[in-house]
Amino acid sequence: MEQNPQTNPFSTLHKQRLYSLIIAGVAFICLLLPWITVNFGFGSSSANGLRGWGYLSLLGVAGVAIASFMGNKSLPYDDMFKKIALASFAAISLGALIFFFRLNSYTGGGIFGGTGVGSGFGLWICLIAGLAGLAILLGFIKIPDKK
Repeated sequence: MEQNPQTNPFSTLHKQRLYSLIIAGVAFICLLLPWITVNFGFGSSSANGLRGWGYLSLLGVAGVAIASFMGNKSLPYDDMFKKIALASFAAISLGALIFFFRLNSYTGGGIFGGTGVGSGFGLWICLIAGLAGLAILLGFIKIPDKK
């Protein structure tokens, strides 16, 4: 079943906007993955990134989505929306980084009272996604052309 291009909002997006949305989607999924892992002597527990400084990363995801759907979607970001997207990717990265530093300050570097508290893999993937979005928009990573 083919979709009409008028009903699919992603068919007219410029590749820069599409890649930015994909990276923001990865960052959003990472917010739902474990950001904190606690290992007890008899089991373990984890918590996702929708708490504390993780909300800054969530705000960054929303900012990228807003910047991607504003203006002429078939063209790359103009100057204003590129700055919004850059600031949003910086917010994603900064939220994950501050979350990590605060986690380590609470736990004294990893061990707190015999309980191993560490960062989860969702935190690291979210940080990498934010940095990758910055690298793409700043031109450090080149997006391949469609063939």
